[in-house]
Amino acid sequence: MVQWSDRSSPVQAVTPDPARTSSPSHQSRTPSGKPPRRSKAAASTPAAPARPVAITIPAIGVRSVLAPLGLNPDGTVEVPTDPAAAGWYELGTRPGAMGSAVILGHVDSREGPAVFYLLSTLNAGDAVDVRLADGASARFRVSSVRTYANAQFPADQVYAAEGARVLNLVTCGGAYDAERGGYQANVVVAARWVRTRQG
Repeated sequence: MVQWSDRSSPVQAVTPDPARTSSPSHQSRTPSGKPPRRSKAAASTPAAPARPVAITIPAIGVRSVLAPLGLNPDGTVEVPTDPAAAGWYELGTRPGAMGSAVILGHVDSREGPAVFYLLSTLNAGDAVDVRLADGASARFRVSSVRTYANAQFPADQVYAAEGARVLNLVTCGGAYDAERGGYQANVVVAARWVRTRQG
């Protein structure tokens, strides 16, 4: 079953349990499903924005550099090695380009809350800013916050949506079950592009 909550309504999103922190190795279990492969050339055409290097989410106090993420040998998406830093899926769309760009981050680690610990508390309209390598800044605004059970993670929608400039932020969520490998769901924050300004 797909579990979801839209923060534009009074439904409460899942909040991570700090008493059940997991190690980064547990959270290397990336969102269910395997994204379609895209060549780096397709993601970096002359018309594409510069690569993203940092993200800021004022509503939850996030300021992080962005590490490039690719694919594991089994075809799943890599996750950041540093729980305090987020990462951009570099085989997909660049933030601000047509399509769905994806940034991932841990919700917690053995040391405590991680970069996206408060991601599920965002609300529709909250701002997300992505700084690009050429000094430009792409502004997005949150349109939805949803939690999907791992088995129902919509990989095609998250990684390969077309027809709009979308940024998807992904972290772990739902119930924590150590015997089953960690969190049993994923929080996906969808944000719509507003503008890109040169620095």
